[in-house]
Amino acid sequence: MFPIRDHNPSERTPYVTYLLIALNIVVFGYQYGMLLDIPSSNQFMIDYAFWPILLDNGEGFTGLFTHMFLHAGFLHLAGNMLFLWVFGDNMEDELGHLPFLAFYIASGLAAAYLQYLPAPESVVPMVGASGAIAGVMGGYLLLFPRARVDVFIFFIVFFRILPIPSYVVLGLWMALQVFNGLGSDPSGGGTAYWAHVGGFVAGFVLTVPLWIKRGGQRFWAQTDGRPPHPETHYPRSNVPVVRRRR
Repeated sequence: MFPIRDHNPSERTPYVTYLLIALNIVVFGYQYGMLLDIPSSNQFMIDYAFWPILLDNGEGFTGLFTHMFLHAGFLHLAGNMLFLWVFGDNMEDELGHLPFLAFYIASGLAAAYLQYLPAPESVVPMVGASGAIAGVMGGYLLLFPRARVDVFIFFIVFFRILPIPSYVVLGLWMALQVFNGLGSDPSGGGTAYWAHVGGFVAGFVLTVPLWIKRGGQRFWAQTDGRPPHPETHYPRSNVPVVRRRR
């Protein structure tokens, strides 16, 4: 289950969102396309990933920032850029271009730090934009809790695209990060669940001043938690059923 688009059009061009997506793609292409030998590619990760053990030793501060632009593989990159594409334009629309960039970076820094706190001596590097993007999702949830998000759901032979309120999509996603984080070893490999939690909470908190400026609960009352402008309407999406031939 993952979002593919929302019904919340941005009212101005999200240049920073486009720039971030492009920058992540370029860095990924450099890492996997131009660094043809494995030692060079590995050294690139060593130099620019976030290493908790280095931060614990008073080093590796650049990794707090640069890890946001590295990815472990194509699917890792594609998934993160899809989430940024769906939710980033609206947050940039509300915050403004440069404030959104600062918001994105701050969320990414908070994500790395929360991943560091439970296991400061971990020797497992962290890479990926998902912590920063989680901040975008946290802010989106506060401003547009009832904006409709089209979610692609697949289960064995069942495929559907369903419009679901963002508070369900994002709330469920956040709950899964906490649940999986509680059951994981933060010093081990795999998904950095606590980075997701840290980024999401940071993004939510950083958006509170804007929400208050918009009127707080009065803003919700006026919009019913939906976008304060006409929603995008898409044709009904159905995945065709292929019947078995006899």
